[in-house]
Amino acid sequence: MQNNQDNSSVALYAIVFSSFVNPLLAAAINVALPDIAAQFSMNAVTMSWVAMAFLLSSGIFLVPFGKLSDLSGRKRIFIWGNSIILITTLLCGLSFNSTSLIIFRAIQGVGGAMVFATGMAIVTHLFPPEKRGRALGINVAAVYLGLSLAPVIGGFLTQALGWRSIFFVLLPFELVALVLASLFLHNDHKTASLRNFDIRGTILYMLAISSLITGFSRLPEGNAIILTVSGILLLVLFVYIELKQKHPVMDISLFKGNRLFAFSNLSAFINYATTFAVSFILSLYLQYVKGMSPRDTGLLLISQPVLMTIVSTFSGRLSDKFDPRILSSVGMAITVTGLVLLTFISATTSNLYISISLVILGSGFGLFSSPNTNSVMGSVSKQYLGIASATLGTMRITGQMMSLGLATLMIHLFIGDAHITPAVHQPFIHSIRLLFLIFTGLSILGIFASLARGKKEVPPVSVTLP
Repeated sequence: MQNNQDNSSVALYAIVFSSFVNPLLAAAINVALPDIAAQFSMNAVTMSWVAMAFLLSSGIFLVPFGKLSDLSGRKRIFIWGNSIILITTLLCGLSFNSTSLIIFRAIQGVGGAMVFATGMAIVTHLFPPEKRGRALGINVAAVYLGLSLAPVIGGFLTQALGWRSIFFVLLPFELVALVLASLFLHNDHKTASLRNFDIRGTILYMLAISSLITGFSRLPEGNAIILTVSGILLLVLFVYIELKQKHPVMDISLFKGNRLFAFSNLSAFINYATTFAVSFILSLYLQYVKGMSPRDTGLLLISQPVLMTIVSTFSGRLSDKFDPRILSSVGMAITVTGLVLLTFISATTSNLYISISLVILGSGFGLFSSPNTNSVMGSVSKQYLGIASATLGTMRITGQMMSLGLATLMIHLFIGDAHITPAVHQPFIHSIRLLFLIFTGLSILGIFASLARGKKEVPPVSVTLP
């Protein structure tokens, strides 16, 4: 018994290290975006695609890889994902223009999807329900620790060695994550034939998500409207087909018959959609409007993820003892407070005011995330852990893409395709205010979605595999 516990702990640390390195790698580049834009002559909209490309490809592939991990084994998918991230990290550092960088980031997102789709499922499978919240809290805290260090590391490296150094310096850490995962994760066996994999549903899902996100990020252009509407219609068709599919890539019955699963995922989507673009937009604001260096920008932005890390660690433990619905809803309410403060931002807003707003945001997000993750992963039976992890990851990635899409849309509406120069600082600030106002309204809806999930520990959906 003790040996099994020790093995589970070592396996958890392997997942945790990967959960720390990958978000650090993905987010550290945000602070370097102005320098990348200057080197490659990118406007604000194109610049956003350096971040968007990773998220878009992750969102497209998360659900298919979640299903594949349930069928063929989660360790295998997790290892391959880390391998892809390692290779593309090197390629990103060697990028020769904006197009190559965006392409390499997109491929990196495929690896990210493989890791995101399996990490939470592996942790959930390793620990019993009474210890699961703590383990998930540690894993979530590792994600936020990576996010905490990302702006600081990204800022210092960009200023001292250039933006390419971000990828080169992080290569050894990604290699360590890969080695740890290879050595210490348990081998798992496939549970069903890969012939059951829903190829038609997978292709339809990928087309729907890519059309929706690509179109949404380019609104209000005419072609973008067509893409957005097409994405919505394809998603409706996807749901219709999956309901009739014997072996669906996404089991829609999990949403129909499990209120806890459905509303917890909806809450996650709203929370990420209203918070993820905060660091992106404030990074541009601090460097372009306030003239701060990448290093100083990173130091200021660190307050939000630091609080996420601290709060998510103990909120995961609390969710083992108290109703996750209440904890998550209070966290969302705290997030609303931080967003309201940011709606008053101006060219003369003090750094202290911004820092306090970020501290409040980070506290709210940390209180929300771990209990909400515990709700999702504890609401399904074990054979669906992979798809549950992938679905939650899809809500996260799709929410993050929507967040960046809204930010890009606001910038496009107010300054068009222009570069962010002093001549457009005022309309740029107007776009920021409107963006945070929209985020505030969505977060208020998120509080009600979080409360609507029902009381603690509803029975999990149990569907017998054919």
